[in-house]
Amino acid sequence: MNKMQGPWLGLCLVALVAASCDFPRLPELADGLELLAGDIGGPGNVDGSGADAHFNGPSGVAVDSVGSVYVADFSNFTIRKVTAAGVVTTLAGTAGILGSTDDTGAAASFRFPSGVAVDSAGNIYVADRGNSTIRKVTAAEVVTTLAGTAGTLGSTDDTGAAARFNNPNGVAVDSAGNVYVADGGNHTIRKVTAAGVVTTLAGTAGMAGSADGTGPAARFNEPFGVAVDSADNIYVADDGNSTIRKITAAGVVTTLAGTASIRGSADGTGAAARFSFPTGVAVDSAGNVYVADQDNSTIRKVTAAGVVTTLAGTARMAGSADGMAATARFYLPTGVAVDSVGNVYVADEGNSNIRKVTAAGIVATLAGTASWGSADGTGTAARFNSANGVAVDSGGNAYVADYYNSTIRKVTAAGVVTTLAGTAGMAGRADGTGAAARFYLPSGVAVDSAGNVCVADLYNHTIRKVTAAGVVTTLAGTAGLVGSTDGTGAAARFNFPSGVAIDSAGNIYVADAGNSTIRKVTAAGVVTTLAGNEGGSADGAGAAARFYRPHGVAVDSAGNVYVADEGNSTIRKVTTTGTTTTVAGMAGMAGILLGAIPRFASPHGLAIVGDYIVLSDADAILLLRPGTQ
Repeated sequence: MNKMQGPWLGLCLVALVAASCDFPRLPELADGLELLAGDIGGPGNVDGSGADAHFNGPSGVAVDSVGSVYVADFSNFTIRKVTAAGVVTTLAGTAGILGSTDDTGAAASFRFPSGVAVDSAGNIYVADRGNSTIRKVTAAEVVTTLAGTAGTLGSTDDTGAAARFNNPNGVAVDSAGNVYVADGGNHTIRKVTAAGVVTTLAGTAGMAGSADGTGPAARFNEPFGVAVDSADNIYVADDGNSTIRKITAAGVVTTLAGTASIRGSADGTGAAARFSFPTGVAVDSAGNVYVADQDNSTIRKVTAAGVVTTLAGTARMAGSADGMAATARFYLPTGVAVDSVGNVYVADEGNSNIRKVTAAGIVATLAGTASWGSADGTGTAARFNSANGVAVDSGGNAYVADYYNSTIRKVTAAGVVTTLAGTAGMAGRADGTGAAARFYLPSGVAVDSAGNVCVADLYNHTIRKVTAAGVVTTLAGTAGLVGSTDGTGAAARFNFPSGVAIDSAGNIYVADAGNSTIRKVTAAGVVTTLAGNEGGSADGAGAAARFYRPHGVAVDSAGNVYVADEGNSTIRKVTTTGTTTTVAGMAGMAGILLGAIPRFASPHGLAIVGDYIVLSDADAILLLRPGTQ
């Protein structure tokens, strides 16, 4: 699980609007969906040169023989091109328009494209993650679907539209035109021939693990990035295992570097090295593998003998600085590509720009601009780095999960911003007071009547509590230990908890995204599963219900929990007895449609105000009054 992307500013607006708007002034709103604020098309999609260009969460990159870089612009739903001179254009898709349309240029549509690869003829291959398909973009910008069927998940080996994928993350292409796919949701590596024939090269669908072996005997855990060398060896960023794997042309899988599930940032040889959720890989002509070590915010190099060094950046010191080697800063780099002279190109997702690292480790920004920071101050003098969740207390103070800074911030009604807990750029897992505490990409926050802030500490897989004085404790879960166990305090387990809400009795409701469940945590830290069991989309009672990457939660005065079911593009309701129904939207039908029969793209944050649900979706703030669909 990674890449918990979304309209971060929108999440802030949801809570602030909900706290300040006089919603009874809108009695004319019938049942249905209305645009309240923002732009469905979304910001961050400007073509241009260098810093004048803008991206929105770039995920995958590929480089051709003349130094042009191709980008999977994840949250813009587009494929972009950056020339060697830094000139950015959009090749295919239209920003803010999700879909699966095959067509030419802007008329085509994608849904969260994650990985790209380019062949010698200039054809671009795309892992269209949200559609669970593999797409092809010709040099003339004609988009076709090479394999899979949009919105139909599975693991079937077959030809073209009859094949099935499950949230493919990365792609690579060999000299014969075969495409290799990191099929993340299936935990497998797939092969697609130029004719669209799909086979499973390594791993077994639905069987996550870390075993080396041949073909189906091997195990992966949400593989993300893939690369192929001239001998047709495949290299895999095995994200969930935090390792780099190698697959021969015969399907023999070995672990090149790292040790499964032991995360860190250590340089070293083979199993002695440590990574933290690596996402992107690229290989040069000498067999050196370059790694986007996402959660360490560094670029690593692995020789053919498995010797790991850090090429650029410093582990856990996230930021946006160009410079030499360890002095440079990245923010959750996701994709890497390498050219014929050893320059490495980086999709620096958190900074929404494209970086270039020379063989000597000198980092420069090729295109895009980062406007993030971590400054306390008043109004426009303050800086955040992807504010990912917000809650407002009765006094009008807002509390913000400052995601990439790994801090909890406080904003007074007068706009004065201070850091309540954590230290910017110092991700970790320590309880403590104020700056001594550590978080790891906190995602959601809620505040109770006493001013205590509850935090969904996403990458620590825990639920934290911050008092008004900034004292941080862990209420439930154990940092770094992933699972789905109900229990009390440290005995409970979560899997990327992303959203939290608190009722009047102090119970906390959690969108446990990685488990696709809704959890309940009492004030005493007792954790139970209220609804859901595994990924899917089914209404029902308790464990019979199914969610798919739920992101945001809110609770009304009667104790009903509303869920932004991001992966299903729906809004769900869970009663106090655990019965789940779909309030609005339709699973598998992504895209914003206003009116009485609403549709959603990837809803993230939501708040309840009277009869209304205020939510953020595709950089817009939407107002929903539920009715019959």
